[in-house]
Amino acid sequence: MTPADLKEHPHRRFNPLTREWVLVSPHRTQRPWQGQVEKLPQEFTPRYDPKCYMCPGNTRASGSRNPAYTGTFLFDNDYPALLPGTPPGRFSQSDVADRDKGHANLLVVESEQGICRVVCFSPRHDLTISQMDRADIRKVVDVWAEQYRELGALPFINHVQIFENRGAIMGCSNPHPHCQIWANASIPNEPEKEKKSFQDYLRAKGSCLVCDYLALEQDLGQRLAIENDHFLALVPFWAVWPFETMLIGKRHAGALDELTDGERDGLADILKRLTARYDHLFEVSFPYSMGFHQHPTDGQPHPEWHLHAHFYPPLLRSATVRKFMVGYEMLAAPQRDITPETAAERLRELKD
Repeated sequence: MTPADLKEHPHRRFNPLTREWVLVSPHRTQRPWQGQVEKLPQEFTPRYDPKCYMCPGNTRASGSRNPAYTGTFLFDNDYPALLPGTPPGRFSQSDVADRDKGHANLLVVESEQGICRVVCFSPRHDLTISQMDRADIRKVVDVWAEQYRELGALPFINHVQIFENRGAIMGCSNPHPHCQIWANASIPNEPEKEKKSFQDYLRAKGSCLVCDYLALEQDLGQRLAIENDHFLALVPFWAVWPFETMLIGKRHAGALDELTDGERDGLADILKRLTARYDHLFEVSFPYSMGFHQHPTDGQPHPEWHLHAHFYPPLLRSATVRKFMVGYEMLAAPQRDITPETAAERLRELKD
């Protein structure tokens, strides 16, 4: 039997982090495209917007007034998805149904405590990470590390999720440069999948899954996008989104607060360079959802965990053509046409 050509033939790729599969159909890139490919017109964004609830000195929806901040600004989310005072409680079908009928645990509810905060990256309304100075991005990295440590130290917090939604099509209603931090009492689905995979791999191999994967990618070189002395950005072998990237620390560290000064500078550098290349790809302020996966803050040792970040940008062919998860992808499995190798090559060719 002739082996499949990964550049030509449909195939599945396994994601060892989540233990899920993605269907890759590279032959479909040869089909004619009759959709939109035009560029978006440049939009003017002011340095200061008097209507923006994140700009310095403005009043937020809660009625609180922002200070005249000149660097980063942290505040509790005015409309949080999680509340710290939520009373404990759990309900399942087994509490009211006859267990002998086999209906136990079909309906399960648990209360969830948590804290939600917002971090403004800059007082300037018109910037993105790609346009910020490295020194200012470094200040954001320091806030992330401090918040991870502070929130994770709370006895009822077991996971701290730092994430940024960039662009209106990713659900970001305010262009002011900012991110969110949601700290949960439970470990959410995606990091829980990774935790189990990392632990199983460590038990079976005696090494870190991400360290081994990073070494393999560095050896092959096909999916690397950008690197510096401390961090590397690559298109994962199992990527779902067209220009998805994974940002990985070269040293085995489990969380942002474990990074050295040099590593924090390296993280600021690669964040600026990666987002700048995204902007240059289709000559648009590139939308994405980005987030860090750090080890749980449940008080247990997590030698299996390796700090990394996921970038999930939706654009496919141009500034106006995006990928949607529909049909087969919602009902069966994720699917992509452009291969991760091709996406990485395009990112490597761009300027920072």
